[in-house]
Amino acid sequence: MRIRHALAAGAVIAGALAAVTAAPAQAAEYSSPLKLKGIQYDAPGRDSNRCSGGNTKDEYLTIKNYSRSTTVNLKGYVVKDATGNTFTFPASHKLEPGDYVKLRGGKGTDSDRNNVVYRQNCNFMWNNDKDTVSFYKPSGARADVHSYTKSRDDRDSNGYISFHG
Repeated sequence: MRIRHALAAGAVIAGALAAVTAAPAQAAEYSSPLKLKGIQYDAPGRDSNRCSGGNTKDEYLTIKNYSRSTTVNLKGYVVKDATGNTFTFPASHKLEPGDYVKLRGGKGTDSDRNNVVYRQNCNFMWNNDKDTVSFYKPSGARADVHSYTKSRDDRDSNGYISFHG
């Protein structure tokens, strides 16, 4: 009897330790002040990825600095979808506390004043039915991640999903 209780207690303790040691890794994953605020995953209108006259600029990901005191430079941050399409912020783009940037498809001129960065690529990045959006710090650590499905997450069918308010 005592051996059985000792084994059961050992299993409970081991499970509790596993849960405790797993928690910091998950918490560290979201330690960035930058978070994915929302995504316009389905550009309004009929999809056209032509650089001239297409609507890839209408597909965008909004990234917000939720810090109350820290300015964050986006240079080196990486956005990735489920199939491995990536975009790395190549230049300095500082987000003040509470500020945001829209990462748009298509080609255009990046602007701190207008809070926009273009991927300089006219192909759509986000799937219209479902996808996973991962956001990584320059160190490679995950800053934020969200998966969506049109049927589950886009209740008003406008092609936009909000992740963080």
